[in-house]
Amino acid sequence: MNDLNPILEPGMIVALPARPDWGHGQVQSRIGHRITVNFRDAGKVVIDGSQVALEIINARP
Repeated sequence: MNDLNPILEPGMIVALPARPDWGHGQVQSRIGHRITVNFRDAGKVVIDGSQVALEIINARP
């Protein structure tokens, strides 16, 4: 399985291009391919990083 988000770390601000209505989110954790993001307008979401690429908005926490 390929990791589409190899450099994501907790604290980074990201967006999910397929769901712009969720707003920006902060990466909470990354364990293997499972990335937990707290989105402004969708709350906490667990994303499969082998299936979905997140867009980095701000790499500095």
